[in-house]
Amino acid sequence: MDTNKKQMMSDEDIKEYHDIEKNMRKKELIKHNKKFVYPGTVRESINGKRHYVIGESKLPSVTTILQATMSEEKRESLRRWTERVGKKEAELVKDRAASRGTTMHKILEHKILGTGHADLTDTGQQAMKMADMIADRGLSKVSEFYGTEVTLHYPDLYAGQTDLSGIFDGKDSIIDFKQTNKPKQREWIDDYFIQLAAYCMAHDFVYGTYIEKGVVMMCSPDLFYQEFIIEGEELKDYKYKWLQRVDQYYAQSS
Repeated sequence: MDTNKKQMMSDEDIKEYHDIEKNMRKKELIKHNKKFVYPGTVRESINGKRHYVIGESKLPSVTTILQATMSEEKRESLRRWTERVGKKEAELVKDRAASRGTTMHKILEHKILGTGHADLTDTGQQAMKMADMIADRGLSKVSEFYGTEVTLHYPDLYAGQTDLSGIFDGKDSIIDFKQTNKPKQREWIDDYFIQLAAYCMAHDFVYGTYIEKGVVMMCSPDLFYQEFIIEGEELKDYKYKWLQRVDQYYAQSS
């Protein structure tokens, strides 16, 4: 724990922090199957865009490609929302969501690995409840995991990082955790599915696997849990959509 944080906390707060961490420091939540050796994560910003360093290559991230190829309709929708709530409020909403999401991801990673992590800030406490909900409702269906915060790449094309690879409901799967400010309808999260398809393709190409499912485990601050799955023909369709976005990205860049 950071020394400065300790100095700002009372003795009771410090004791509570350590008690929470101790209780969380248990055996792995899910069995770790180490059948795949994943690379370390090295990121680099090029012209303000996230890239991953894989060997001698610097590959654009999946999210960089998705943002660069976003439809004009979606861009216009975001512009209208920003105008409606105001630029300052829009930035505040995005910053809060990003902070909550980052903390939730960190807590989930520690839960899966069985290492202790506690955050006594208001954001941390909220994120911990959201992580607990995802663990109870979603991770309970994961019998084994291959890796957390897994860096994946498709040679010469793209790279990215998925939250979890493992066996979900008996099938090899790629799993992403998402925080949401409010419940989502399936048709609103097309890019999440495209992102999963990109990771599935990369994993299959590099490791010779056949990932059968892409899973989004999502929770809102009021603890509304949602789970979305793509598989079969739908997963194939999203792989095709992803390849179209990759083609568009490189056409724009040339």
